[in-house]
Amino acid sequence: MKAIKYRGNNLYLENAPIERITKKVITPFYLYSLKQIKDNFNYFRNSFKQTNPLICFSVKSNPNLTILKNLKKLGSGTDVVSIGELQIALKAGIDPKKIVFSGVGKTTEELDYAITKDILLINAESENEVNEITKIAKRKKCIVKIGLRLNPNIDAKTIKKISTGGKSDKFGISLEHCLDIFKKNINNSNISIEALSVHIGSQIKEIIPFQKTLNLIDKFIQKLKENKINIKYLDLGGGMAIPYSDTEKKFNLKKYASMVYQFNKKHKFKIIFEPGRYLSANSALLVTKVIYIKSIHDRNFVILDAAMNDLMRPALYGARHEIVPVQKIKSKFNKKIEFVGPICESTDKFLTYTNYPKLNQGDFVCFTNVGAYGRSLSSNYNIRPLPAEIAVYKNSYRVIRPRQKLQDLIK
Repeated sequence: MKAIKYRGNNLYLENAPIERITKKVITPFYLYSLKQIKDNFNYFRNSFKQTNPLICFSVKSNPNLTILKNLKKLGSGTDVVSIGELQIALKAGIDPKKIVFSGVGKTTEELDYAITKDILLINAESENEVNEITKIAKRKKCIVKIGLRLNPNIDAKTIKKISTGGKSDKFGISLEHCLDIFKKNINNSNISIEALSVHIGSQIKEIIPFQKTLNLIDKFIQKLKENKINIKYLDLGGGMAIPYSDTEKKFNLKKYASMVYQFNKKHKFKIIFEPGRYLSANSALLVTKVIYIKSIHDRNFVILDAAMNDLMRPALYGARHEIVPVQKIKSKFNKKIEFVGPICESTDKFLTYTNYPKLNQGDFVCFTNVGAYGRSLSSNYNIRPLPAEIAVYKNSYRVIRPRQKLQDLIK
């Protein structure tokens, strides 16, 4: 994680010493570098500058209002999947014409609200949804711009639980059915199908699945043209991986950008991307305190005050977040150690190490790369308050979302 480094024995995020923050903020808490998010956004935009896409940050990855406001200043739009995400995007000042509404189960209330706010696109994921949008548009006497999400039946070569483009996944519409919906709605006076959308999964490390997707889209577009159907937008979703450790290979974003550019020279669509993890994951730490250390059989259990409800990804799909001490320690544990949380579940565990620095009760450690699907997946399991979110500003910090109050949960 680029934004952290030791100075002497102290771990810093940007120019802020983390230990100083632990003296004033209750752990666990999320600690962000807004500069890193800005750098990530600019790198993404510059990589695709020949294509000039609309970048719609995936709000589900991190719905913090301050982060959304900062992205808005950079020119970002948003991809939303609920009425709550749409409302917070609008509250952050995101231009409605830069908002795309995705998701398989949009309710009538959500569709009505999105249509009222006149957002750029609603990406429909079934014929039933297209029919529901048509009903609402008729009632409102308006024309609604929509996209259709294609299920390309492509293996994203990622974790099964975050794969979204295979035939057994709930997302999108099959090729044949998608073409049929386009044809059925050519003369629909209440909807205008202006986009094709595809998103095959998350944390995709290889280029090949994206290349296969573009090849399939190219053939599908040809079928649309044969039926005199033209679209304006192509939403390629997100899914580009980030390295969660120094040993993981970095996704070749510039190679992917070149592929998209070559593809779009032929079609000249307005390209939309929906990155979430790629923009926010490496911007944050989860800072936590060692409550106890106990030895059982062949290992030491390091029990933290952060739990699976604060960081769900390891328990949910075996995700790995490296853990680093806030203070450098020279001596090492003589046993294998396992970092665990205080929740009464056997899955409330994080990582196992050998030769780890010898921590003591009361020391602080940080989970790295938790800026995406970290706080956004947190819960109140075991009636535990949601952690605070803190942003570093130069050598200082400020609270960008306070810790939830316990009394608000005891009602």
